[in-house]
Amino acid sequence: MYSTLVAEDSSTLRDTKRSIATRNAANVLPLPVGAAMSVCSPVVMCAKPRSCAAVAAGNVVVNHARTAGENRSRTDAVATAEEYPLGVEMGTLSAMPVAGEHHPAFEEYCECIFEMREDNAEIIQARLAERLGVSRASVSEMVKRMESSGLLQVDSTHLALTAAGEELANRIVRRHRLAERFLTDVIGLPWARAHHEACKWEHVISEDVEHGLARLLGNPSTCPHGNPIPGAATTGIMVTPLGQVAIGTRFTLVRIPEEVEERDGALDELELHQILPGMQCTVRERTRDATRLTVHDVVDRDATLDQFVGARLLVTL
Repeated sequence: MYSTLVAEDSSTLRDTKRSIATRNAANVLPLPVGAAMSVCSPVVMCAKPRSCAAVAAGNVVVNHARTAGENRSRTDAVATAEEYPLGVEMGTLSAMPVAGEHHPAFEEYCECIFEMREDNAEIIQARLAERLGVSRASVSEMVKRMESSGLLQVDSTHLALTAAGEELANRIVRRHRLAERFLTDVIGLPWARAHHEACKWEHVISEDVEHGLARLLGNPSTCPHGNPIPGAATTGIMVTPLGQVAIGTRFTLVRIPEEVEERDGALDELELHQILPGMQCTVRERTRDATRLTVHDVVDRDATLDQFVGARLLVTL
């Protein structure tokens, strides 16, 4: 029934922080109440967590629609198209058994493009490959499929979501950020763990559960990291990257961008130092490798951020 698994390059797995392998619905346990059943449902897939499409050796990707998450029953392996459950035709990734659903790979790419635009990043295939942690060949193939499915427009090398792609991206980002709110505010998970779990929940939360979460949480306008929740009230606050703030200037943290959230250890470090949205700090020193701050809490204290994080936090003066 199942074809031979193809081993992945282990360095690719190690370097991939936002790969579709780690942002999926395959291992969400238990199934969120009211989640729509589909081929990407945990109930369908928990018998054998695996990829949902073909990924061949050497990054020759047929569909690149992986939904195998952590705790897989095998090591560093992916499944071929013949392993895809329920016999869904792999000629198109939009072939879903529930009307209106899209494959998690499509959701992942739309979400990533939405977040890159939010971070004012250049939206081209090379940057998208870097952000997702996959090969350019993978992205090139997926872009073709998304364009033919009406989710993406390609203008020379630049990518833009269509109205349908925008709708899908807004829905997935909204569900991700509501899930983060629930996991931190109600359950009390640490930031990094909540972000990781929300990456799975976003693909299986139903519309009814989405509305229920928003109602339960009091219709929050942002995720725990300050990023706006689509469909919620916006503040319109003008923000500045921390890297552009002069030494000696006092600022208030507004947002922790998604690219910082994806940085290994960044959320843990920020939460450890209690550098949270709304916290006031002062830039004390900036070197080639780090930014040193004074955090104005009950008692002032010093904190040091690495250059990547220190340049990208979004603040208001």
